[in-house]
Amino acid sequence: MKKIVLLISIAAMALFASSTVSAQGKFGPDSAECIKYLSYYTEYYKQKNYDSALPNWREAYRLCPPTARYSLLSDGTTLLKKVLQQNSKNPIYREALIDSIMKIYDERIQYWPKYATSSLNNKSLDMYNFMKDEPEKLYEGLTAAVNELGVKARANIYLFQISTAVDLYKDGKLDPESVIAAYENAVKNISAMPAKNDVEKRSNEKTITDIESLFIASQVASCENLITLFTPRYEADPQNLDLAKNIVRMMGITEGCTDNDLFLKAVTVMHQMEPSHTSAYNLYKLYAGRADVDNAVKYMTEAIENAESDAVTDGGYQYELAAFCYKNGQTAKAVSAAMAVPELDPSLSGKAYMLIGTIWGSLPCSGNDIEQRAKYWVAVDYMNKAKAADETLAESANDLIRQYAAYYPQTAEAFMYDVTDGQSYTVSCGGLRATTTVRTQK
Repeated sequence: MKKIVLLISIAAMALFASSTVSAQGKFGPDSAECIKYLSYYTEYYKQKNYDSALPNWREAYRLCPPTARYSLLSDGTTLLKKVLQQNSKNPIYREALIDSIMKIYDERIQYWPKYATSSLNNKSLDMYNFMKDEPEKLYEGLTAAVNELGVKARANIYLFQISTAVDLYKDGKLDPESVIAAYENAVKNISAMPAKNDVEKRSNEKTITDIESLFIASQVASCENLITLFTPRYEADPQNLDLAKNIVRMMGITEGCTDNDLFLKAVTVMHQMEPSHTSAYNLYKLYAGRADVDNAVKYMTEAIENAESDAVTDGGYQYELAAFCYKNGQTAKAVSAAMAVPELDPSLSGKAYMLIGTIWGSLPCSGNDIEQRAKYWVAVDYMNKAKAADETLAESANDLIRQYAAYYPQTAEAFMYDVTDGQSYTVSCGGLRATTTVRTQK
């Protein structure tokens, strides 16, 4: 029955071709033969009888112009790929088939611009599938494709390009600058790709992660390489925001590459041109790592004061600032920052109170015997508040309370200075001031 349908269809097409003069322009000088073989191969192709479709397609491809029908070219790549699979162990025939497939893709791109983007994407995928044994040729082809497609490329084509680049680098056939440039371009374009839905967005993000993992594992971007590459570019255009972002991203994913002047300058440019609490916080971390207390405090204060950060974030910033200031001898600023924490983030109240108590317990106080020891009453006040706010701190707070209580004055000593148990007492020490309750050792 299929054969009868095929013969009828072929006869009808042949009759149509012989009576339609206008078709000759579209189907070439031998339009009747072109249409005949188009019909032959198409019927076999629809029936998935690819072995019979192939010789008829070859004739159609020989006789018809590439503009005759888009399916002539798209079906051709499918048919030749099937032949390629059947002859994978014949290197000479395999190479000829690959060349033919690539040629047809080029014709699809040239003569059918409406489908040029999808054709170039498909060509790139087939290059990666069939040309892995020619990595230099493959890299050249993939690079040309992504440069042409930009954000219209499929994200995984960038992954294939970077993978090939890394292999060439390991074989000493590609310099690190070229790999780094390809990486930059890949991340930039994938990040800018318009995603159709959340699934595609997550897929693109995963591809970026895969590319970053591959790039880091390759060790192409040593910190020394990055500094050598980016320093002249930064010096030539120090206010280039995109360049600054690239420097920060590249150095940020390279181990041990954030403690250098170039990274600090790039983060500073980002903060100046696009200020945010995050960029201010990053600058705080950088200056803190350099023990530059004044700048560290300055940028953490900017992070806290930035309107974009929420209360919980500010609470974390205040606690971190308090700990940093205490470590660097700025006790008044430390206590001020810690006092702001409970209202911003109640979950950190216990830690903030414990830090304040620790600061009071460590203050060097002048004056008489009572005035020197009064700080321990304040310290214990805050330790009690700490364990009340966070029961997980109770054991540590109680240990410190026992240590501080050992320094309470004897009752008789306190009496000598006209103070007694339970009396209100104002302590002034180390630039801090607090009201507490007198406690003595019985």
